[in-house]
Amino acid sequence: MKVYFDNSATTQVDEEVISAMIPYFNKYFGNASSLHFFGQEAHEALEKSRVLIAKKINAKDEELIFTSGGTESNNFALKGIAYFFKDKERDHIITSKIEHPAILNSTKSLEDMGFKVTYLDVDKEGFIDFEQLENSITKRTILCSIMHANNEIGTIQDLEKIGKICKEHDILFHSDAVQAFTKVPLDVKKYNLDLVSITAHKIHGPKGIGALYIREDLQNKIKKLIDGGAHEFNLRAGTENIPGIVGFAKAVEIARPEHVKYMQKIRDYIIKTTLDEIPHTRLNGPDINTKGDKRLCNNVNIAMKYIEGESILLKLSDEGIAVSTGSACSSKSNKPSHVLEAIGLTSDEGLQGTIRISLSRRNTFKEADYFLNKLKDIVSNLRKISPLH
Repeated sequence: MKVYFDNSATTQVDEEVISAMIPYFNKYFGNASSLHFFGQEAHEALEKSRVLIAKKINAKDEELIFTSGGTESNNFALKGIAYFFKDKERDHIITSKIEHPAILNSTKSLEDMGFKVTYLDVDKEGFIDFEQLENSITKRTILCSIMHANNEIGTIQDLEKIGKICKEHDILFHSDAVQAFTKVPLDVKKYNLDLVSITAHKIHGPKGIGALYIREDLQNKIKKLIDGGAHEFNLRAGTENIPGIVGFAKAVEIARPEHVKYMQKIRDYIIKTTLDEIPHTRLNGPDINTKGDKRLCNNVNIAMKYIEGESILLKLSDEGIAVSTGSACSSKSNKPSHVLEAIGLTSDEGLQGTIRISLSRRNTFKEADYFLNKLKDIVSNLRKISPLH
């Protein structure tokens, strides 16, 4: 049996998505900027897709700018805003210690240019402290960027409360919603969001296509990062990826609340079985018994004492099971996860022995049982030969 439990890295493209995309490779292949009917067919698909995706987050269609994915959207949001405000005596940005590398490396780049960045602490479950956020805001603060849900431990932040604080202090609010989009309700108006990053390949859409929501009256206060033509309301130059955009819209269209409930059931089954049947294990992130609704429906992150997560991953791979030891964007690094370090996980608690299981609506309880049986054997065998045990 082959089991794919690494859906936070990327998902399998849905057949309906593929079918929707195919005509835009060979039948409606025009450039959406062209005035002839070939171009207008492509332009119509572009705008219909924009309306559908924008509606999902309660935004206007002209507030959604298509990008190459979450990383570009995050870079555009942080750097575009920072560059605009640089000469206006505002040079301070707030984020958290558990953000995706696309955010943390963007803020590092901005620090190299002279910007000041505050990195908020998180508690043992990955939640930021609202009082620390409020106390970090100064007259020079431009923007606060807090992810909607963490890609490693599944923590869902209270965007409504964060947005209220940002609005009260007249600072901009950005959220990296890449992992949470379509799994957690997102309303840009209700949460006072000014910028939001989303992408397609985490929701059974194609890779290489994402979007950045930019509030309408903010679009003249963000510096574009890519110069060229007047595409995307003159904010992001480059011929639009129409097949990708159509696929993105179809993936959003077919996402359902019942998929979330289904993934939650498998998530809870894996967590409970692992903690009950494998000794010296702990769950990283929100406790499902007390804060299950504050944990991503598809996220399981387990720390196992006395063994290394990479060894577990490779042994599971030999059995046809794909999991992760953390973010796919940093999986080739030998450094401990910055997220696990931020929640205070120590080597004695299994910092090096952590694996992430991330589900999709395609996974089954049969796959979960196969995984759990193999995991129990693998952990037992690795501990027998571990010098740490």
